Amino acid sequence: MSLRRAVRALSGQDVQQCQACMDCDAEVLSGMDIPFSSMVQLVCMDDAEVLQCRTVWSEGALEATPGACRRGLDLRAVILALRQIAAREQTQN
Repeated sequence: MSLRRAVRALSGQDVQQCQACMDCDAEVLSGMDIPFSSMVQLVCMDDAEVLQCRTVWSEGALEATPGACRRGLDLRAVILALRQIAAREQTQN
C-alpha cells in the first residue's frame, strides 16, 4: 500500500486535497525541520523519507496543528498516522 493510501486509511484524511496554499506554514516551530506543507507534499509523492522528519516527531508541531490548515485538512491526524506507519515499519525491520 502506498504511503498516501496508508495515511488516508489511518487518518481519514486525503492529503491530495491539499491545495499547496502554504497557509499552514505561517509558523515553523523549533523541532520542525520541514514545514507542514512540505510534509503533506512528501506524503502525496509517497516519499517515505517523511517518516524520518523531525516535524513528524515534534510535540510542538503536533500542538500547532489545530487550525493550521484553513482548508480543513486535519494535520494532527496526518502526523499521528505517519507516526503509526513509522513505528510499524520499525517493528518489521
